[in-house]
Amino acid sequence: MAAASDPRKRLRERAAELDEMLARLDLDAEAVRADRADGTADDEHDPEGVTLSGEWQRLDAVRRGVLAERTELAEALARVEDGTYGVCVSCGRRIPVGRLRARPTATMCVSCAEAAERR
Repeated sequence: MAAASDPRKRLRERAAELDEMLARLDLDAEAVRADRADGTADDEHDPEGVTLSGEWQRLDAVRRGVLAERTELAEALARVEDGTYGVCVSCGRRIPVGRLRARPTATMCVSCAEAAERR
């Protein structure tokens, strides 16, 4: 129960993981950028592999997802600091500990989240 009462460590650990992931994605993107600058590369006609454009799009999509989760974590940490972490933004009840363990950035209890999905 102590981990649920002070989730800072878990949120910060996940943020550090995401920061490492972003650094790796940036290195991968730089490699693709360098490959795309190579005037002799003709990957668009290579039946064996993924095109540089396809790889660029994949990296960009993954990076946007990581950045979105990173933003959610920053917002969750702000809620911890202001004392609203674990309180449903919709109904004001406590979010169950199990939900917060599974989804530490949750802003709604299960009932309100399910209702929001049906809308």
